[in-house]
Amino acid sequence: MKKTSLLGGIKENFPSGLVVFLVALPLCLGIALASGAPPLSGIISGIVGGLVVGAMSNSNISVSGPAAGLTAIVLTAITDLGAFELFLCAGIIAGIIQLVLGFIRAGSISNYFPNNVIEGMLAAIGIIIILKQIPHALGFDKDYEGHESIFDKGLNFNYFTELFGAIHPGAIIVTLVSVGLLLLWDKVPVLKRMKMLPGALVAVVTGILLNEVFKMTGSALAIKTEHLVSLPVPKTIDDFKNLIILPDFTGFTNPKVWIVGATIAIVASIETLLCIEASDRLDKQRRITDTNLELKAQGIGNLISSFIGGLPMTSVVVRSSANANAGATSKVSAMIHGVLLLVCVLSIPFLLNLIPLATLAAVLILVGYKLAKPATFKHFWHLGKFQFIPFVATVAAVVATDLLKGVGIGLAISVFYILQGNMKRAYYLSREKLDDADEITIKLAEEVSFLNKAAIKKTLKNIKPNSSVIIDARGTSYIATDVLEMIQDFANIRAKEEDITVELLGFKTSYRDYEKDEDSHIVITHKRAM
Repeated sequence: MKKTSLLGGIKENFPSGLVVFLVALPLCLGIALASGAPPLSGIISGIVGGLVVGAMSNSNISVSGPAAGLTAIVLTAITDLGAFELFLCAGIIAGIIQLVLGFIRAGSISNYFPNNVIEGMLAAIGIIIILKQIPHALGFDKDYEGHESIFDKGLNFNYFTELFGAIHPGAIIVTLVSVGLLLLWDKVPVLKRMKMLPGALVAVVTGILLNEVFKMTGSALAIKTEHLVSLPVPKTIDDFKNLIILPDFTGFTNPKVWIVGATIAIVASIETLLCIEASDRLDKQRRITDTNLELKAQGIGNLISSFIGGLPMTSVVVRSSANANAGATSKVSAMIHGVLLLVCVLSIPFLLNLIPLATLAAVLILVGYKLAKPATFKHFWHLGKFQFIPFVATVAAVVATDLLKGVGIGLAISVFYILQGNMKRAYYLSREKLDDADEITIKLAEEVSFLNKAAIKKTLKNIKPNSSVIIDARGTSYIATDVLEMIQDFANIRAKEEDITVELLGFKTSYRDYEKDEDSHIVITHKRAM
């Protein structure tokens, strides 16, 4: 039975694993180059992320590998330490710290990320993917990661001039044909059912063939080598060995290495937890990932990757969203992507080097659109401003800054609205409403914190003499001590002086030792003077 299940999982998830492989291949290389690391270090990280983390994690959708969010940290660290071999020691330290975080159950922090912020992060990632891949689609950008952007070093006002001045017609043709094929495979039922022949593979093969035709005919449409995938091609075993760099273990005596390791562990863990939350939302079956197990898996992955010369890794939104959109049903898909990276990089790098970046850009642009489609914005708009504003603020902040800063801003705005809503929750009654009421009922919410003190105080202050007041706490599970004392002072002092009849429901007789008890209530009655 297990064998059948495994084979079934491979057959079902091979197309999505292939799509993720095609997406991950140039990104692994691009992140390595942007980090100032050897090109193969990014591929090693992707292989370990697929095979090791994919096997250990119980996330069914997320895919791990080198992350763009760590690029600046890695580049600075390699420069400061002076050698990539020393930096690998920092990766080992980061892995150990992540293992510890997993064992102390630090993964539970992910439970406090609001859905509107997570959805905003996903939409922002979609927009970033599109913005970064448009230059590739037009044959402009030479960088795998697509760093040419309108946001380069602030607002790059020369971006569009440079972009339209460098447009390559051949790249545009390849992009349009690839997009057309991908849409056709997604819309036509007969093609959609051909799971073992995914549209992304057809688009990539077609892109290669088109460009080869352009080359053979001597056409000006031919896409140059700088806009194709560029893997190292070792010709002998010695060449391959020379591409792998091992750690210099003397780095463990360097305090700077430990600081870098701790920094990577914290940033990588936060990014992973954010991605896991996002991946669980992308999972059509809505399965829940054990985030503590995920941190342990990431820790072991970073340990192994660093020991054999790979970059640090995280769970990555771009690859995970491509995985979900391609129809992945289990973690077998992530493992297949790791196997394909390993086999293809070792056996057919010369064939992979024929893939135009334009055709891979077409795959990513459609992934980006599905993440940031207008329907998502409309959905949060209809939910009201308390959901829409944190969502759209997260989108704008992530696009304008980076993932962690953007999510931090989104969380801050979301918390602000939560606090604002909490402070206004059915406590404050205007003076006009109080004047018109014969009997005033103040029904407390389930939790009453110090944040509600000002609103309750204002309501009590506006109650006129000779009134009848009911303060109902029967549905309340927690009341802050200072709020209880304020209600006690009102009922026992001011109400007596101003002939206010006060009935307290659901309170214990001892305010300071308050515990919810729906069966108990106190009635304090002060008869009005005749």
